[in-house]
Amino acid sequence: MAVREPESPAAAAAEAFGFDRIRYAKDANTAVATVTIDRQAVLNCFDFQTLREMARAFEDASWDEGAAVVVVTGAGDRAFSTGADLDEQAAMGKTSGQYWRWMGAFIEMHDRLRQIGKPTIARINGIAVGGGQELQLACDFAVMVDDAFLQHVGPEHGSVPAGGATQWLPLTIGDRRAREMILLCEPISAQQAFEWGLVTRIVPRADLDGAVAELAEKLRRKLPETVRYTKTQLNWWRDLVWSQTITHARDWLAIHSTSDEVQEAVDAFHAKREPQYEMLRAYQAAVGRTCPACGETGLPARYDFCGACGAPLTALAEGVP
Repeated sequence: MAVREPESPAAAAAEAFGFDRIRYAKDANTAVATVTIDRQAVLNCFDFQTLREMARAFEDASWDEGAAVVVVTGAGDRAFSTGADLDEQAAMGKTSGQYWRWMGAFIEMHDRLRQIGKPTIARINGIAVGGGQELQLACDFAVMVDDAFLQHVGPEHGSVPAGGATQWLPLTIGDRRAREMILLCEPISAQQAFEWGLVTRIVPRADLDGAVAELAEKLRRKLPETVRYTKTQLNWWRDLVWSQTITHARDWLAIHSTSDEVQEAVDAFHAKREPQYEMLRAYQAAVGRTCPACGETGLPARYDFCGACGAPLTALAEGVP
């Protein structure tokens, strides 16, 4: 039987995709393709379907010779994106496989964006937190409203921002500032982001669309093949650190998604309270519990009963259930 050859890559009309989580538009007059995360009710965080739709839109934009510039933004005026959908992640279950698949979609989305072959502009219309900050960092340019902020919160929410931040922030703002931003988890104002080189321009909200359009028009007036290869050269350092770390990060984050720290952080997020840091430290200090009844050793900290004899285990320390 003859093998059917695949059709040549070709762009489609934006409305042909029927996306649900994003809005995708192409303007033939300006040669701009715009990808908008359209989940205002949850501050434009991305679930698995959002990531898949974004990847497909970026792929199409890369194929469309009528699109000279790609703009990435969020719907509304509150958030560009707040990263991963924690409600979805809380429902992923007790195995690491679901998170591993989710992280695969996140990586594909990033790769499609970084390798799109055209200038990309992050239109930062509101706060960009966690994976949202990594998304804007992956773009070539960023125009930000002056009343928003950027932030990483992984160490407070049971995650590690290894989807771009740990790799690219040291290249962008320097090692010490990257450590400050990631480990302290404090918001970075628009002015500070501009001074650090995290964004290209900051503008009043009323001027956002005009500033993005002006930048896009300047980029449109550049040679497409030359721009494509220039981006390949500019991406070298990012591609190098990404390729050396992201597969490891995917596996580590997937396995860690079932850990005590992540479960407590997600519970605290939904309960709108601080995580119980001292409880978690007590759990870690109690690795290798011993059953007072039968002497079985190496029992996990969260066991209520001995796995060998079934005897109840006493609390480890004050504040530990």
